[in-house]
Amino acid sequence: MDKRLLNVSLLGLAFMFVFTAFQTMGNIEKTILKSIQNDYPSFTGDGYTSLSIIYVVFALCNWISPSVISYAGSRIAMFIGACCYTMFLVSFLWPATYLLYLMSAIVGFGASVIWTGQGTYLTLNSDSSTMSRNSGVFWALLQMSMFLGNTFVFFALYDKTHLDEKTRTLVFTVLTAVCFLGTLLFLLLRSPVSSEGAENELGETLNPIQEIKNSMSLFLTEDMCLLNMSFFFTGLHLSFYSGVYSSSIGFTTALGPNSKQLVGLSGILIGVGEIIGGFLFSILGKKTSDNNIESKGFSHSAVVALGFFVNIIAYGLIFINLPDDSPFGDTSAISLIEPNQYLAILCSFLLGFGDSCFNTQIYNVIGQRYSENSAPAMALFKFMQSIAAAVSFFYCNHFGMYVQLTLLVITLIMGTFSFFKVDKSIDNRYKEF
Repeated sequence: MDKRLLNVSLLGLAFMFVFTAFQTMGNIEKTILKSIQNDYPSFTGDGYTSLSIIYVVFALCNWISPSVISYAGSRIAMFIGACCYTMFLVSFLWPATYLLYLMSAIVGFGASVIWTGQGTYLTLNSDSSTMSRNSGVFWALLQMSMFLGNTFVFFALYDKTHLDEKTRTLVFTVLTAVCFLGTLLFLLLRSPVSSEGAENELGETLNPIQEIKNSMSLFLTEDMCLLNMSFFFTGLHLSFYSGVYSSSIGFTTALGPNSKQLVGLSGILIGVGEIIGGFLFSILGKKTSDNNIESKGFSHSAVVALGFFVNIIAYGLIFINLPDDSPFGDTSAISLIEPNQYLAILCSFLLGFGDSCFNTQIYNVIGQRYSENSAPAMALFKFMQSIAAAVSFFYCNHFGMYVQLTLLVITLIMGTFSFFKVDKSIDNRYKEF
């Protein structure tokens, strides 16, 4: 096997295990913390608040994460980040409000270095002819986590109307063990290699202040300002499908007595959508030749346009299927139609597929447009994405489903057209060469 593809595959496998644990926990956190509050009224931790803290710290630490990558290298930085995720999951075995929020802040730091390291490592193992393939392979392996973790949750919560302490302990223990295994896999990553087969690890060490100045300069460029709108949309969409939508299904009692079990099934279908999208676009995505003139496959803009229509359909169906107060807690209200289980689960698949359309193409564009400056570019992507996610998780406790969907549609439109403009400018640059 190609050494570079092997590196990317091992990277995806390590992320798959870590995020099998974390994304599954994010998907059920609101629901499971509600059950802890029912058993222990002194516990006041809130799932949306925890996720908001994670993404606020994540956003702020993205300004220093390029310096961590510069000093430690992408592989060590990702291992440090994975350790933070493991610590976060361990804390659920001893539920305490202060510990929940403290570990949320720690995992926010870990997220900034693991994702900036991932973007750097992926870019160093890719070139213009393999970026589409590599980003698709990584994305598909990563999103296997949604399928695996939520399959476990589906069976662990089978026929459960209340998540008792024994069930919670089982879920926390299994997810922690899986995350620890993924953390160990980061130690097996090899140095990235160039297309000629030479080691390609970043070796330049810059002053942290200079790194922040470089990131700020990049942040203010025309293309990055446009991409920021796309980044912002992916953050709102991420928070909606990973923390709000599945919990809202579980809270909608009109879906039937097994609505809590549907939380896991929703996560599975989100993962299936992500996986199919990742593999599909790795095969059919745009591949640029070495001289950057000829290309084949679907363009980046075509895939994002597909994602636009898929997401619009998903948001519309959710609007008519789930009641407005479903994000807040158990509700017996109905929406514009009688809530339907099958429609709810179909929307889960559409949310996952639509997300893969945007994220795979954003990785491609960053890898092509900022191949010489990948660490700051990836950090800025995650900065805007996590800012949006933090804002979303904050307003989730205040805005109903209909307002949240309206905000998603507005940012989807803006993010899509911003992406089109940047992609066109990249194509024009290639034609000049």
